[in-house]
Amino acid sequence: MKVVVIGGGAAGFFGAIACARANAAAEVLLLEKSNKLLAKVRVSGGGRCNVTHQCFVPSILARQYPRGARQLKEAFKTFGAAETVDWFAQRGVLLKTEADGRMFPVTDNSETIVNCLLQEAKRMGVQVRTGASVTHIDPVNTADHTEFILHLSSGERITADKVLVSTGGNPKDIAYDWLRALGHSVQAPVPSLFTFNVPGSPLLELQGVSVLKAKVQVAGHKLTYEGPLLITHWGYSGPAVLKLSAWGARIFHDLGYTFTALISWVPEFTEETLREQLQRYRQAHPKKIVCTNALFGLPQRLWKSLTQLAEVPAEMRWADLPAKNTNRLVEALLRMPVEVKGKTTFKEEFVTCGGIDLAQVNMRTMESRLQPGLYFAGEVLDIDGITGGFNFQAAWTTGYLAGTSMAATII
Repeated sequence: MKVVVIGGGAAGFFGAIACARANAAAEVLLLEKSNKLLAKVRVSGGGRCNVTHQCFVPSILARQYPRGARQLKEAFKTFGAAETVDWFAQRGVLLKTEADGRMFPVTDNSETIVNCLLQEAKRMGVQVRTGASVTHIDPVNTADHTEFILHLSSGERITADKVLVSTGGNPKDIAYDWLRALGHSVQAPVPSLFTFNVPGSPLLELQGVSVLKAKVQVAGHKLTYEGPLLITHWGYSGPAVLKLSAWGARIFHDLGYTFTALISWVPEFTEETLREQLQRYRQAHPKKIVCTNALFGLPQRLWKSLTQLAEVPAEMRWADLPAKNTNRLVEALLRMPVEVKGKTTFKEEFVTCGGIDLAQVNMRTMESRLQPGLYFAGEVLDIDGITGGFNFQAAWTTGYLAGTSMAATII
């Protein structure tokens, strides 16, 4: 019996390998429309590949997904982060955990992961074809089951007994029409995991400066996130912004990516406790220059810019700081407003919010509830996680479940 996997990314390869491994009699063919296999794996994590996250409790792991959390909770009990670590270890690829919980190959090289998947697919007898673009699928009912005829852009037709669609996310809604033709509903795709463009930011000259913990909030909304923040030459990035963009993907889309964000550089303080701390420092160091003595562990260049925003004179001592400047400094530290006017996404690592409606998929097997024999895995589903290895984990999990399920149901 023939199984065809459409899409040569993380989910596609994992699904193909899982199917071939679970049923040696299955003929598994993987089709990739481009000439590049595992392209996102190669570039992720700055070329190191953030394979997964050291979050081994399924219920906690599932909370890292703005879309798909409830449905993934059970799936992670079958194949979660711990199983991913074991899977690669059994094939000689060891992972290491960084301070923030992200897990990378010990080689710090994504080619280690790419080569592992390519070699395992070859070992399992998976046939791989590149430059093979599927334009549409026709289900055909036979006497005992449904077959699928896959139409390629070249005019070729391929018949399959089971089909796994793992084509990834796509920012264009029209790209999902061939799946809608099979009766499936698609949640409209919008970008997730993007940075904020702030062309008028007073801190653009500080590009490269980062803080370990800041809070970013969207004015007028409850959306907020704390984490590392990076100042860039176009605005703001880092986990705090990227994760906030994931949780607010549809809200930001509806706002046209134009809104006011409020940045707290000292999220551990309330206004009252911050004023108390500043007053204590003032009493202890009355003769120190305000602008040249950074507080709260903030980088000196950032501190200086914040005091300039508060209109503190360059040579002003703490003892002479007027109340109005103190008030402005408190505002700059706790609620610095930035006018976001657009976003920046990284094409190679593009993540979408949206995809195949999960209500139409059996999340235990990844089989379509509408079309038996058709399976889905990876970002083509309406699943996306925050930054930190969670999107790859969803790919490994859904690919594994789809692959093993297809193998078990082959007639």
